[in-house]
Amino acid sequence: MRYPEFLKSNGTIGYVAPSFGCANEPYYSAFQNALAKFKEMGYGADIGPNCLVEKGIGISNTPQECGKELNDAYCSDKNDVLISCGGGELMCEVIPYMDFERLKKAKPKWYMGFSDNTNFTFLSATICDTAAIYGPCAAEFGMEPWHEAIGDAFEVLCGKREHVHGYPLWEREWKKDEEHPLLPYNVTEPVVIRRFPDEDVKMEGRLLGGCMDCLVNLLGTEFDHVKEFNERYAQDGILWFLESCDLNIMSIRRAIWQMQHAGWFSHVKGFLIGRPLCFGTEMFGIDQYRAVTDMLGGYGVPIIMDLDIGHLSPMMPIVCGSTAEVTVKGKEIDIHFTWK
Repeated sequence: MRYPEFLKSNGTIGYVAPSFGCANEPYYSAFQNALAKFKEMGYGADIGPNCLVEKGIGISNTPQECGKELNDAYCSDKNDVLISCGGGELMCEVIPYMDFERLKKAKPKWYMGFSDNTNFTFLSATICDTAAIYGPCAAEFGMEPWHEAIGDAFEVLCGKREHVHGYPLWEREWKKDEEHPLLPYNVTEPVVIRRFPDEDVKMEGRLLGGCMDCLVNLLGTEFDHVKEFNERYAQDGILWFLESCDLNIMSIRRAIWQMQHAGWFSHVKGFLIGRPLCFGTEMFGIDQYRAVTDMLGGYGVPIIMDLDIGHLSPMMPIVCGSTAEVTVKGKEIDIHFTWK
C-alpha cells in the first residue's frame, strides 16, 4: 500500500469536482469561507476548472471533463493534496475517464471526499494500491465553528493524527441552507453504538469500504479489483466500513447480499457500519440492524453499527487502504491507523 506525503505547513490544497461542485448555495458560500480559512492558516489553493461549474448531470461537468480534471490535478506539482468539492450522483460515469495507469505511476497524493467520492477513494486503494481518506468534502471546512470531526479530518490529512474516535452527538436534521450556509452540524441525538455480539471488541485489519450506493455499482465491472485486493492482503484481513445514502432497508440488505455472493467479504475480520440515512425506519418488519446482521452474522466476526461514518454527521475520517487497530469498549470506539 502506498501512503502519500501528508500536507505540510504552508502547502497547497488542490480542489476538484469529479462529482458535484460548489456552484450553488449553500455550498458556494461554504466553499469560499473554507478557502478563506485555509488561506488564513497559511495554505495555498489550486482550484480545479470544475469546482464552480454545474454543467453535468449529477456531477459538475461532463464525465470526460471531470475525469480530465482529476487526472491532471492528481499528477500536477501545483498542489500537495486533493479535497473533493462535494458528493453527487453519477461519479460512476467519470470512472472510465480516470487514467488509472497514469495515476499508479504518479507520485501518490492524498485524496479526501465521501459519498459519491467512493468511486475514487475505493478504487484508489483497490486498483492503485494507494490509501485515500473517506472524509468530509471541501465545503464542510467552511462551517463556523469547525466541529471536532472536521478538525480531526484535517489533522489526518496533515499527518498530525493517527487515531480517530466517535463523537457524543449526531445530526438528525440538517439546518444549513441558502440563508445560513456556514452553520455547523446540528448535533442533537446521543450516539449509541450497537455491537453484535454485544461485547467489547479489539480487532486489527486493513480498512476497505465506503458508500454502498456506489460500491454495488462497481461490483462485477472491469473496475472491480476486490478479489485481487483481498488476496493481496489476506494476511492482514479486511475490516469493511460501510454506510449508505439513498438505500432503504431492503436495498441495504440486497446490497450486502450482492457483495457477499461476489466474494467481497473473503478474509473479513470485522464490519464497521455507519448510520444509514434511512435511520430508524422499518420495512416488512425488518429494521436497519436486521438488514445487516441477518446477512453478515454468519461470518463470526464483530459487527459494529450506528458509527460516525457517512451521511448522518459527524463522521470519523477513515483511511481507506490502511491497516488499523479498532477498539470498541462500552460506548466508545477508537480507530488507530498504521501505515503499512
